[in-house]
Amino acid sequence: MRTDDAPVQEEEFFMAKELPKRSEVKVEDTWKVEDIYPTVQDWEADLAKAEMLADELAGYEGKLNTADNVYAAAKLEEEIEYIASRTFGYASRVGDVDTGNAENQKLVMTVRSKYVRISEKLSFIDPELLALPDGSIDKFCEEKPELEYYRRALNEKLRFKAHMLSPEMEKLLASAGEVMSTASNTFSMFNNADLVFPEITDENGEKVRLTHGRYIPFLESQDRRVRKEAFKAMYDTYASYKNTLAAVYNGQVKAHIFSARARKYNSCLEAAVDRNNVPKEVYFNLIEAVHQNMDKMYRYVRLRKKLLGVDELHMYDNAVPLVKDVDVNIPFEEAKKTVYEALAPLGDDYRAILKEGFENRWIDVYENEGKRSGAYSAGIPGTHPFVLLNHSGTLDSMFTLAHEMGHALHSYHSFKNQNFVDADYVIFVAEVASTCNEVLLVKHLLSKTTDKAQRAYLINHFLDSFKSTVYRQTMFAEFELKTHEMAERGESLTPDVLKKLYYDLNKLYFGEDMCVDEDIAMEWARIPHFYYNFYVYQYATGFSAAVALAERILSLGEPAVADYKKFLSGGCSKPPIELLKIAGVDMSTAEPVNAGLKLFGELLDEMEKLYE
Repeated sequence: MRTDDAPVQEEEFFMAKELPKRSEVKVEDTWKVEDIYPTVQDWEADLAKAEMLADELAGYEGKLNTADNVYAAAKLEEEIEYIASRTFGYASRVGDVDTGNAENQKLVMTVRSKYVRISEKLSFIDPELLALPDGSIDKFCEEKPELEYYRRALNEKLRFKAHMLSPEMEKLLASAGEVMSTASNTFSMFNNADLVFPEITDENGEKVRLTHGRYIPFLESQDRRVRKEAFKAMYDTYASYKNTLAAVYNGQVKAHIFSARARKYNSCLEAAVDRNNVPKEVYFNLIEAVHQNMDKMYRYVRLRKKLLGVDELHMYDNAVPLVKDVDVNIPFEEAKKTVYEALAPLGDDYRAILKEGFENRWIDVYENEGKRSGAYSAGIPGTHPFVLLNHSGTLDSMFTLAHEMGHALHSYHSFKNQNFVDADYVIFVAEVASTCNEVLLVKHLLSKTTDKAQRAYLINHFLDSFKSTVYRQTMFAEFELKTHEMAERGESLTPDVLKKLYYDLNKLYFGEDMCVDEDIAMEWARIPHFYYNFYVYQYATGFSAAVALAERILSLGEPAVADYKKFLSGGCSKPPIELLKIAGVDMSTAEPVNAGLKLFGELLDEMEKLYE
């Protein structure tokens, strides 16, 4: 734990003019990758073991027609996937904290290449299983009770029967895996390692380098000149690479189209949502529900314009806190303490795990030179989850901590309570536990203050969360849908086409009271999630589900907490829609989205009354 002078040290740390090198970061502020593998040599040994097991499993090619052979193959495949999770996890954790380190990136490239070759060797498995007569898996489970352990995973493979190809074509698709990820890898390296932003002048008149991690704190500055300068510097930089970035994004979309058509899906969207066993109607329901609630977003924009007291509200005015006399600096130690207190409704057992993560280096805390931007949590079997942050002392940083630890404890519960083959929850439910923590945090903070300025500050933050997670992510989802539909029709995704589409969506989502600056047309170029294949809509659906669950937990208490922990412990043992029903939310309808936006409207009402 840090000493009493930590707040000053942390402030100096994250506001230094230049970022520290990775070697200069204090050990206690880094995650403990040795908990995955003590040494790189141990990692290499496991990688070699996976290849040996793959060779053994390849010996079952043409023989997956008996209960004994299916069981033996499933057991080997499980062990290979277990090692894959750990070896990928180790390489990614090491690589993400120093993307400019050649040795680190060598580990990442090595593990990717290794598993492409392993995938090629094992590409026979799914076609052979799908070629079995209907009812074969049920018959095999009766013959060999041990196979019951793998029944759900085997049935999940069978679910894709209509989209499997011949063994030869499956092998070809597997070998194309490395090529298919080229655009995503290129963007990641460019965005995190190669792209350098200019210096801007901060509130104190000093030159400070703009970085991914500093961008939001700059946009939260009460000095409008700083906000505008950071905004223009960010998008001018991306605009100078617009042709390259459009080509890279176009390459990613083409990869999605190739994969969807090869798998005999009608569209990229259909292929993407089917991976998680989610009906595509959920995607369209979300967009429609948000469109029907645009009036609330337009009210929010008008309120922001009024409270900032500006003649024109610009895009760079979107993040600045509306309450000017509340100065918030939250050192990491204070953020941990507040999050711990806020999650009391989830029980002492939940918070004991949270405390373990805080005290045992599950978290990589601060930004350093070459570190991946943003934040995430990664669950790794056989050890604890790992959480990447770029903590900058803002209120948003504290909410990010709560968010990512929600992911971490979701992974912890799933791996603890499910077999490995049923533990890894799908992306559709991934944002629920994280956002539920955020809702509990804001409710906790609001319960502690009656001060008008403090309440307004917190409500503003939560309104911004709604705006960013429901409205903004739905706008992203609509952009992703439209770009894929255009490419599927054979239309070119040129820089001008992408800019116009993105600009027009901003006009639609922000309304007439927002001066939509031309610079925002380049924002699509900096969003890494556009390379994740229809991922972002799940932020909005997850946020909506989380609001409903948090309200249920706070109103019903222990029974709702018990249901919620069943959900956290469910892994992928049931389809995601069914898992959420266990917790008390039905995402097959638009009701949770509408209910979440109803709360957005109620908070907006309170904010408007505070400033009548």
